[in-house]
Amino acid sequence: MTHIEKFQKELRAGQAALISSVVNRFYLSLFTYHDGYLLVFPDRAFLLTDFRYAEAAEHEADRAFEILCPGGTMFGAVAELLSAHGATTLLFEESDLTVASLERLTDKLAPTGVQTVGGVGAILARLRAYKDEGELAAMTRAQALTDAAFSHILKLLTPTMREIDVALELEYFMRREGAQGIAFDTIAVSGTASALPHGVPRDKTLEKGFLTMDFGARFGGYCADMTRTVVIGRADAEMKRLYNTVLCAQQTALDMAACGVSCRALDLAARAVIDGAGYVGCFGHALGHGVGVEVHEAPRLSQRVSPEALLEKGHVVTVEPGIYLKGRYGCRIEDMIAVLPDGRVHNFTKSTKELIEI
Repeated sequence: MTHIEKFQKELRAGQAALISSVVNRFYLSLFTYHDGYLLVFPDRAFLLTDFRYAEAAEHEADRAFEILCPGGTMFGAVAELLSAHGATTLLFEESDLTVASLERLTDKLAPTGVQTVGGVGAILARLRAYKDEGELAAMTRAQALTDAAFSHILKLLTPTMREIDVALELEYFMRREGAQGIAFDTIAVSGTASALPHGVPRDKTLEKGFLTMDFGARFGGYCADMTRTVVIGRADAEMKRLYNTVLCAQQTALDMAACGVSCRALDLAARAVIDGAGYVGCFGHALGHGVGVEVHEAPRLSQRVSPEALLEKGHVVTVEPGIYLKGRYGCRIEDMIAVLPDGRVHNFTKSTKELIEI
């Protein structure tokens, strides 16, 4: 069953859904351009776009979609289609549609009597959490490009490079080797900045100490996400202890990961290793998150989620414990894993986790 067919099964008679975000538009239709809307009924689906993208839509979009290039406004065309199909309720993406856009939409819908309600985002977040074989294949390729980039940067790293050079080299390599682009803004931070979980690469020579690199390729519309931490110079005893604690915490969670295991329990197991080593309060973020057409999506591996939230077949998540000592340094190690259709857990990430000194 295709993504659009699964989504249509979520709609009831009299309902239609307006998809406005780039990621959800791609997820349902495979249309990659940044212009347009999807209007979905239980039994029909339309892609509304500007005439400049009509030919691209014909080539890219799922054949379930009828492609329209409205002569007037987009929302005017939406209102006409809703009336023609007898819809009474229009669901929209409440986290994407701006207040101004919603006001224009409701103005066009006023004569039709169609009511607007949110809720599309929650439906699609749930559907997107379960990856099919095609999605897993795209993510396998994305992670292979990411692993290759790490091998590449290890050959180039020198203490005289700037953080921004490291980030740019990773990104250029992935693009050159076939990635659509980067999955998110690359992190490459060294020395005291490695204590910032989402630090920004600086126009500054690499500091001695930890260099944390968090990066990922995008392929076929899907993301990869990996973090590796190396040492510029030589690691002292405390740095080695901290690194090994993070590695042990990650391996504990990886060994525990299985279909049906609590997402909360995975986080707590990794956190117990870090706390037990004396780094209480130094692991401030969740253990992991889902990955797909966006780099952060459902499910979450967190101590804050419900105990009933379980790893299930089709889930793809990161496992990324870290320890951050403010004003000193930090370390994070991240792999991306999947629960396959047969229930086995597969680790996409192949890069070494040996402590490397540059």
